[in-house]
Amino acid sequence: MENKKIKKFYKNKIILVTGGVGSIGSQLVKELLKHNPKTIRIFDNNETGLFNLEQELRSKKLRCLVGDVRDKERLKRAIEGVDIVFHAAALKHVPLCEYNPFEAMQTNVVGTQNVIDACLETDVIKMINISTDKAVSPVNVMGATKLLAERLVSAANYYKGKRKTSFSSVRFGNVLNSRGSVIPLFEEQIKKGGPITITNPNMTRFVMSVRRAVDLVLMAAEMAKGGEIFIFKMPVLRICDLAEVMIQELAPKYGYNPKEIKVKIIGERIGEKFCEELITENEMKNAYETKNIFIISPETQEKAISKKCFPKKNISTITRENYFLDKEKIKKLLKESLGLSEKPF
Repeated sequence: MENKKIKKFYKNKIILVTGGVGSIGSQLVKELLKHNPKTIRIFDNNETGLFNLEQELRSKKLRCLVGDVRDKERLKRAIEGVDIVFHAAALKHVPLCEYNPFEAMQTNVVGTQNVIDACLETDVIKMINISTDKAVSPVNVMGATKLLAERLVSAANYYKGKRKTSFSSVRFGNVLNSRGSVIPLFEEQIKKGGPITITNPNMTRFVMSVRRAVDLVLMAAEMAKGGEIFIFKMPVLRICDLAEVMIQELAPKYGYNPKEIKVKIIGERIGEKFCEELITENEMKNAYETKNIFIISPETQEKAISKKCFPKKNISTITRENYFLDKEKIKKLLKESLGLSEKPF
């Protein structure tokens, strides 16, 4: 029933995806094609990535647009006539943002405001901003810029006037096997015979597969009424456990005995957080939950319940113990992330 509802929501819609050739953006485009939209506009500053994705998908529904979210005028032309905008364009690598803070601000903050302005000026129905758990109590530039992006998106609902556009955000953790993530890094190190480099063996991260992330983004967009932050329920793992499982699974594939692959502790990188968080204590006051997501409401709990916008259920205690992955579960998630299993996590 839920799948039919989502398919109906996207049918015959004109959709634009910023950052459309990235790990999340490109998978989002692929999933949207299954829901029979009228057109999908892929907006990205990566010309080669646009060409490659177009060649891979070969769909008449696709429109590849070269542009940058820093260019408001280009965005306005790209968004004209669009029903739904998914904003996935961002600078995401923590160390690079630490050393290039103004560039991170230009893309993640100014770029997001440009998307908001273009949506308002062209009467888009919904804009969904894709955020990160690093925006929660941020300790680095990337997290701080994504937090501000979330605030800009939420605030747009208050000054839009009579315009119909609704603005919401989705927040999730590390997407496994995405570009620049730890899985392809560890695999490449194993392929070379090691060592695997770990910043801190006890560091933990919330994780999810690309497929699950995209499925929940599509669901959140259909549910959004404006001002919400949708937080996906994710398992958490220790980086050292992930490394050990990858060594056991991949070392034989590349002709090595798992015992030959060493682990090297290199210390925490600049801007790196020891343990990520999904939600702040203050946000929990206006938060509700469904089976797969937590929803931070822009309204008070009483008003949201009286409007029946959300399930009449208080948020459960969010602890790492509730969602902690042991090595067997990591193995299953790893197989799906590497394309070895068709069953989504």
